[in-house]
Amino acid sequence: MADYDYDLFTLGAGSGGVRASRLSALKGAKTAIAEEYRPGGTCVIRGCVPKKFMVYASEFAKNFEKAKGYGWSFGSPQFDWVSFRDAMHAEVDRLSGIYEKNLQNSGVELINDRAVLEDAHTIRLVNENRTVTAKHILIAVGGTPTLQEDLEGIDLTLTSNDLFNLETLPQHIVIAGGGYIACEFAQIFAGLGVDVCLVYRRETVLRGFDDDVRTFVHEGLKKAGVRVITHANFEKIEKGEKDGWRKVHLDTGDVLDSDAVVLAIGRTPATRGLGLEKAGVDLDEQGAVVVDEYSQSSVDHIYAIGDVTNRVNLTPVAIREGIAFCETVFGGNKTAYDRSCIPTAVFTQPPVGTVGLTEQEARQDCQKVDVYKSTFRPMKGMLTENPDRMMMKLIVDAGNDKVVGVHMVGDDAPEIIQAVGIAVKSGLTKAQFDATCAVHPTVAEELVTMREKWVPPEIGAG
Repeated sequence: MADYDYDLFTLGAGSGGVRASRLSALKGAKTAIAEEYRPGGTCVIRGCVPKKFMVYASEFAKNFEKAKGYGWSFGSPQFDWVSFRDAMHAEVDRLSGIYEKNLQNSGVELINDRAVLEDAHTIRLVNENRTVTAKHILIAVGGTPTLQEDLEGIDLTLTSNDLFNLETLPQHIVIAGGGYIACEFAQIFAGLGVDVCLVYRRETVLRGFDDDVRTFVHEGLKKAGVRVITHANFEKIEKGEKDGWRKVHLDTGDVLDSDAVVLAIGRTPATRGLGLEKAGVDLDEQGAVVVDEYSQSSVDHIYAIGDVTNRVNLTPVAIREGIAFCETVFGGNKTAYDRSCIPTAVFTQPPVGTVGLTEQEARQDCQKVDVYKSTFRPMKGMLTENPDRMMMKLIVDAGNDKVVGVHMVGDDAPEIIQAVGIAVKSGLTKAQFDATCAVHPTVAEELVTMREKWVPPEIGAG
């Protein structure tokens, strides 16, 4: 058998790659991981973690207003972007350091370099200009913001990566996109006092989510002061008349003036220039690594996990895939991660929590579907001038009474959906939800007190 420098070489030190590498090393595999930026990946460095801090920061303006309804009075609050930004990055640096320390403590060699494949077992470290070999290779490089490369003036745009490092807070920002990243940042900047315009090519944001969630979030954007332009695309961008400003031309004929233009039109697997074709690894039309249920690529000793496979692009999923990879390759226990009923959140304001099938999916998969839906004003906002509303929705397979989907939009929805995800994953029935005692007064009690089935208007009219 050929001798290799490493039993496992991982490309990418994000959450999935780090977890897989650490566990493999703890099982005795000689392991190295290469990261061209710094440990932590998208989630820790330029994604979930700093974004959530920005969400927190942006919520305070609304909370200050709400506090007046509870008897609080104070002067005019002021937001200091630079102070917040630097504090946010200090915490990101701390977390990245923990990732690095955990790798070292597990016996993984961390190589701060870009790694590309020379062939099926050989990896070139670009900056060091040397090669190493590995018996097994794991691709965990994640994704990168999608660019509209044929867009005239694309050099005048930003991506989500850039928004964490702004020197100053923009006065007016135009965001292209209607997915969770676009919607989250639109409300973040609106909450920070920025004039925000969201340009989306379709009718309603958050394609792929339950329709009631989409409508609720769409209306929430407008309520937050975001100007939403639908059925529109960027046509070209040029420098504006004022220094540092841009003119955004839409295919509708509209022209928008802004000092920040953001492309948030999706993410693309970061496989470009990685040398995968030299190793014989198959990619799909989006550039994602094609893998089987065990994360094995077309080359039997090369695996891929996380966003680079474009399956379910969530950090906790990448971690679970990393665990399954380790069990399969170094644990003697062939393991596939079950991707059904994955709870997830969208940190809009109010936020989304969702798990299981949408109503549309359930009506395709089940012979008969019962829907329970409630929209109400949470108690916390009742003493304020403009209380937010909350939406909760249960999707039930009428054939076996199982709750196959739960969708929520409202404060604390992401926290609640984590626990509800256990119930849906376990296949609990609506009767079991109903038999659970409510915790009062909470918004979550609505999940166990909804009794009336929702009837679509067209059915009720008949």
